[in-house]
Amino acid sequence: MTHGPFLPPEVREQFPGAAGRVYFDMALKGLIPRAAAEAAHTHVDEVLNARASKAAHLRSVEHCREMLAGLIGAHADEVAITKNVSEGLNLLASSLPWEKGDNVVLCTELEHPNNVFLWYNLRKLKGIEVRSVEPDGGRIPVEGFAAAVDGRTRLVTIPHVSFSPGFVTDVRAIADVAHARGALLLVDAAQSIGSLRCDVGELGIDALAVATQKSLLAFYGMGFLFVKRSLAESLIPAHVARYGMDMGVEAGETARTGGDHLPYAAGARRFDLGNYNYLGAQAAEASLALITAVGIDRIEDHVRALTARLVEGLLEMGPRSAPRHGEPQLEEPLHEPRGER
Repeated sequence: MTHGPFLPPEVREQFPGAAGRVYFDMALKGLIPRAAAEAAHTHVDEVLNARASKAAHLRSVEHCREMLAGLIGAHADEVAITKNVSEGLNLLASSLPWEKGDNVVLCTELEHPNNVFLWYNLRKLKGIEVRSVEPDGGRIPVEGFAAAVDGRTRLVTIPHVSFSPGFVTDVRAIADVAHARGALLLVDAAQSIGSLRCDVGELGIDALAVATQKSLLAFYGMGFLFVKRSLAESLIPAHVARYGMDMGVEAGETARTGGDHLPYAAGARRFDLGNYNYLGAQAAEASLALITAVGIDRIEDHVRALTARLVEGLLEMGPRSAPRHGEPQLEEPLHEPRGER
């Protein structure tokens, strides 16, 4: 049983965490490559020895923004820097002009809890209706969403790959359903970006949130929020800070504005808050560079080939019965619970 094309040995050598074993826990935490570890060590050494440069740190952040934009078919100005998926989802949701009686449509059973809590919280804050669609055999149901979306639907939200059981959603079909009624499509891409191709234009995505600790192969504490430029520039951010303002190159860190004029930054940059996770950015920069160099199409082919190999192998093995009384059992679980975003 052979499948391909598999990635070359020099790519696998970047991941000592998978040396001599198979790593299955990508849904919780991806392995970082050696390049990301080296970048993190360099950052710590620079800070430790008073050689750190704020300008260099900001360049790393911008390079990450540009590479993530390139990975999803967006412009850098359509990408905000966040600390995780949850922050990205909340930044977008809290900035929409909700009116009492508006509704949001989602499939709560297949979502991570952090793409569920915020909508019920908005129901308390704004009086919106939360419409939950029943799954179709573990899959996001296009027909179910079509039946639930109406003229008062402000937003539809789905996972690109479901939190559980991990099926790929027909994003384009759901986007067409949402847009036909004038609603927006927000995607939780925690389980996909870095492993699967995702072009936001082709898929009709209006906003998308992702973090770096899974298939982007970096650390917890850094993420990205894509917001389509036309949408971003129609919104007043619910939370603002210095880096979300366009004060001009010469204005510096202490720049302020008078009166009630707020010079929001272009596109999704207006959602940037405060200082960034510079350690996380330097590691993510190295990982994104590796992903870009290998190519997302090759990575997706690799992932799908491995999946096919695993499924066929499990089918050949057949079902295994539970251990009988007195037989040895595993002392530890095969995997840890899936992590927070």
